[in-house]
Amino acid sequence: MENTFVMVKPDGVRRARVGEVIGRLERKGLELIQMCTLRIDEELSRRHYAEHVEKPFYPELEEFITSGMVVAMEWSGEGAVSQVRTLMGATNPADAAPGTIRGDFCTLLTENLV
Repeated sequence: MENTFVMVKPDGVRRARVGEVIGRLERKGLELIQMCTLRIDEELSRRHYAEHVEKPFYPELEEFITSGMVVAMEWSGEGAVSQVRTLMGATNPADAAPGTIRGDFCTLLTENLV
């Protein structure tokens, strides 16, 4: 068994996709361990996205991730990390396959739901 983190970002919360994300994860046989809602501030954004802070796109990312509520979740199951990565789809929605969360619900790279 392994655990993994999933965050429904502000666009997913605003668009009422939290239930869809949870349902898809549950249908994969994963177990929800814990969940909370929060509003990410600039400090938490810099810690969570530490590898991106110096990149040119980071200011836009920080503006987006701090723009509203997120749902943070911990999921557990056999191969949880790879299962979640596959279910989420490619980071760029243009490259995400149909049937993945990003492929089905996202159109913008800067607002990719999860």
